[in-house]
This record gives sequence, C-alpha cells and structure tokens, in this order.
Amino acid sequence: MIMTKQIEVEIQDRLATVTFNQPAAMNAMDGEMMRELADVVDELRGNSSVHVVLFRGAGGAFSAGGNVKAMLDPRGPMKMEDIMVDLSRLALSMYSMPQITIASVHGAAAGLGCSIAIACDVVIAEESSKIAMNFIGIGLLPDGGGHFFLKERVGTARAKQLIWSGEVLDGKRAAQIGLIDQVVADGEAWNAVQKHAQKILHSPTASMAASKQILHAAGIEELKRVVELESEGQAAMRRTSDHKEGIQAFVEKRRPSFIGQ
Repeated sequence: MIMTKQIEVEIQDRLATVTFNQPAAMNAMDGEMMRELADVVDELRGNSSVHVVLFRGAGGAFSAGGNVKAMLDPRGPMKMEDIMVDLSRLALSMYSMPQITIASVHGAAAGLGCSIAIACDVVIAEESSKIAMNFIGIGLLPDGGGHFFLKERVGTARAKQLIWSGEVLDGKRAAQIGLIDQVVADGEAWNAVQKHAQKILHSPTASMAASKQILHAAGIEELKRVVELESEGQAAMRRTSDHKEGIQAFVEKRRPSFIGQ
C-alpha cells in the first residue's frame, strides 16, 4: 500500500485502488492533495504490472471538488498557477493511462471531482449521487480537463448547458444523458465496480489497452490545448469580482450576487 498525506493507493493482483482520503471534507482537494493525486497517477501510468485502476472516495462522497475554503485561507491561499500545472498533468496522465480506469461514485462528484470521475474509462454511480460541473457557482470554469471530458461524453451543446447551469444530476439522470456508464442502487457502487474490474481482469487486457490507445491518440493534442486554455481562463477568472463574491457567498451559505465582472 502507498500512502501520501491525502491519497491512499493499494495494489494487488494487477489491480490498483486509488482512494481520496479526506472524508471529513467530502474529499475536497487543496493544492497539496491535487499534486499528490497527479503524482500517484503518473506513477501508476508507468507501472506495467497494473492493468486496472479504480478511483473512489472515502466516507460519504467521491469528491466535492476543489476546497473552496482553502481559496480564502490567509495563511496560504491556493496558488492557481501551481495548481493548474498539476491539474493539467493529472488530466493528461489519466487520458493516456494504458490501464483501464473505473470511477466508483457515491455522494458528491462535483467540480474537479466530476472532471476526475468522467476522465475514467468507466463511471459507475449510485442513484442518489450528486454529479455536477458546478464551477459556475463560484465564478470559475471547469479544469482538470473538464471541458474535454464533458464534451467527449455528452457532446458540445450539452456540455455548454451543464457548465453554464451548474446543474446537479443524480445517477439516473447522469446515465440517461451518457455522462456516466452505469447507475446502481445506493450503497452498491463499490461492489459493482469491483465486479466490473474482475470481469476486465479476466479479459485480454492488452487488447483492450491497445484499442484505448488508438481511440485516444487523436484526442491527446486536443486535450493538451484544452488544459492550456483552462489554465489561462482559470487564472483570469480568479481575478474577477464574481469569483471573489462566489467563494464568499459559498462560505457564508448565501446566494451569490454576480455582476459579470
């Protein structure tokens, strides 16, 4: 087992399980946790003995996304430039992983948590999951390759609507529009993911990985451009009045008052 401060990795019999391990914060990620996750995925990507990688969250959620309170921390506010380097690295590593990746979603998979989940080859979510690309609520835009992965799954037109509205989808609705691959009863996601992983491990995984590489080949350059644009756009959005109002309203648990600036 590999343990970083906030990420747990267990490897057994060609199967790796990556667990986001900040349950008290609904696995919301600060800059350190994002960097740790990018490092873990990089390491797994180069491990030829691992054929399937599972992603899950400890406690009551997959991941609530970026840690909004950390953005306001006067002792060490999150540095967007450093964060975007790690998130770009994470998105590219996940898309180019030779392993088959599966997300086990329960509770919230929001913002960055949503980007990570839908970056996986297979997404299995529980009926009451809350899946949302809801960066708009704090005046930001999707990162971690969120634009790319959302467009791959649901197309450009619906991707725009989901980003602009920040709509929260339950598992059933997410499955209906193709955002996730399978919906299961509450409490059953992890069991379903483990069964699916075993099915894959009893398949010719080399053939599956080769097909994945072919299908993803053309997307690599597009994803590189997308994460570059996300980095530029996120840095600009962090300087807006709307973003400052959005995170202040989030902390104060009130409706934000945006002015388009």
